[in-house]
Amino acid sequence: MFKSFHGYSLLAKYHDRKKLPEHQKSVLSKTIKILSVTLVSLIIWCLPSTAFGIPDLTLTEQRTIAIFLFASLMWLTEGIPSWATSTLTIVILLYTCSDSSLFCFVQGYDEATLGTLISYKKLMGCYADPIIMLFIGGFILAIAATKVGLDVKLAKVMLKPFGSRSENVLLGFLLVTGIFSMFLSNTATAAMMLTFLTPVLKQLPDSGKGRIGLALAIPIGANIGGIGTPIGTPPNAIALKALNDVEGLNLGIGFGEWMMVMFPLAIFLLFVGWFLLKFLFPFTQKTVELKIEGEQKETWQSYVVYVTFVLTILLWVLDKVTGVNSNVVGLLPVGVFCACGIITRRDLEEINWSVLWMVAGGFALGLALQETHLAAHLIETIPFASWPAILMLIGSGILCYALSNFISNTATAALLIPILTVIGTASTETLAPLGGVSPLLIGVALSASLAMVLPISTPPNALAHATGMIEQKQMMKVGLIMGGIGMTVGYLVLIFLGKAGLI
Repeated sequence: MFKSFHGYSLLAKYHDRKKLPEHQKSVLSKTIKILSVTLVSLIIWCLPSTAFGIPDLTLTEQRTIAIFLFASLMWLTEGIPSWATSTLTIVILLYTCSDSSLFCFVQGYDEATLGTLISYKKLMGCYADPIIMLFIGGFILAIAATKVGLDVKLAKVMLKPFGSRSENVLLGFLLVTGIFSMFLSNTATAAMMLTFLTPVLKQLPDSGKGRIGLALAIPIGANIGGIGTPIGTPPNAIALKALNDVEGLNLGIGFGEWMMVMFPLAIFLLFVGWFLLKFLFPFTQKTVELKIEGEQKETWQSYVVYVTFVLTILLWVLDKVTGVNSNVVGLLPVGVFCACGIITRRDLEEINWSVLWMVAGGFALGLALQETHLAAHLIETIPFASWPAILMLIGSGILCYALSNFISNTATAALLIPILTVIGTASTETLAPLGGVSPLLIGVALSASLAMVLPISTPPNALAHATGMIEQKQMMKVGLIMGGIGMTVGYLVLIFLGKAGLI
């Protein structure tokens, strides 16, 4: 994560703790996982095509099934890092299922047996997908804002209106963390806001529950805030990619349209979090003074960042008015800051490339399903349209929520969304009474962000737990309640807006 972020030391300590013997997975355990996943995938790869019960299944389609299973199991077991799984998935697809495959995988087969090969250019293009560019723009904007102290300045300005009343300070930390998380990495936001919180916590009595509520406000704000924009968290981008795919659903949902729906929902859930924390962890001290340290001198570069920051957000929100695609807008700060010397070669090293590669792997799996015609084949074979709509909608959300509490929410979204895109396409009429395909896919992204039951569920949870003020059972209690309320309200809103044709 960005080393220049205030609170980076907290994040560094968290990663150091993971390296301690009690947090390490043994080499033997990882080896068993890797070998087991590989063996299962090879069995699927080598089975006769008739074993799948799918008529006229081609070799390329069968290989895609095996690769999809390999990626899914590897993400679940974490035998190798998630981003490495994504990268390996693309490499395997290139060498075995693309029009530039190794000769032994394509020669000697007739066209009907081999099936349709994937364009290697399209597979490689997943690394430079427009959504990836959008994320790079968000990362660059965050790094530049930190370098000139805009993050601290905004935190001071945004927290000032909440005064010194303890309950209002709690609300301030929730809302400010949530808003920052809409445009910055939720991990970096949590690290920064925990630093600002430290002097506040020192003013509260050790015996009071208010300290616990304030510490929990950071992960709740960071996790829920990511819902508000397409760049707030990777699952949002994966869902948006599927919804706007011109060769697929092609719904044309813009940055501003996403915010019109999800920003109010995120703010509402942040207020729900406020009432919940006030109720569960009441303050014994009624007032607390906010002291946020850290200021940098104003330079011409600072003003360039301020203007570019505001302009970028305005262009994102008004993308339907200006006609400039949100992905294109994301490259504005990249061009401006690099040209002005605000972003240097060393700054580029701070971009979270592993997240980008992770997302690219999910895109590649979705591309493979479409290009090999496996998606169409599944639609013809499996009677998705006969399934109850509520089972597809709510069941997918619960499944995503359960998985995201234990594995990366990005990995969960990358795993589920390509499958649900196929199901949604086949079940358009069935899903129509509940708002169509949009609630199905956006609901998965929402469920991923609401998964915050355990310290391992998200990095913000881990950072807050590392303060030593939060017990796991307290985090679990708050996480389950927020998850239940968030999914209930979220799906009701999505179904209503889907029926009204607004998403």
